[in-house]
Amino acid sequence: MRTLKELLSADRFAAEAGVELLEISPGYAKARMKVTEKHLNAGGVCQGGALFTLADLTFAAVANSREKLTLSLNANITFLRAVSEGYVYAEANEVYNHFRVPFVEVRLVDEQQQLIAVMTSSGYRKNEELNVEGLE
Repeated sequence: MRTLKELLSADRFAAEAGVELLEISPGYAKARMKVTEKHLNAGGVCQGGALFTLADLTFAAVANSREKLTLSLNANITFLRAVSEGYVYAEANEVYNHFRVPFVEVRLVDEQQQLIAVMTSSGYRKNEELNVEGLE
């Protein structure tokens, strides 16, 4: 049996983008992604979809940290600063732990802790238990 971290690390799209889950605990998760040339858009900065992928996988870690299958209902991301190299870190906190519709905030920062983007998202928590053995 796999942990939640191992299960989510198998997300092929996020893995291909270079997203790494660093930490998962109930209601909290941290991940990172190294911005490389393949992440850059025509303007020479990290493409918004790449940053969204980092935020979305971090959301998934938090939303599923209660070990019940939780799927995204909606997500809103606001980009505040461009980044073109180095690591971007995502920290997600479950702002409201509702048994059915949790609400999560994900903050993306660069290596100097400058805020890059903020995503808010809610999910739908099903009754289905995740087939995982712990979080990490």
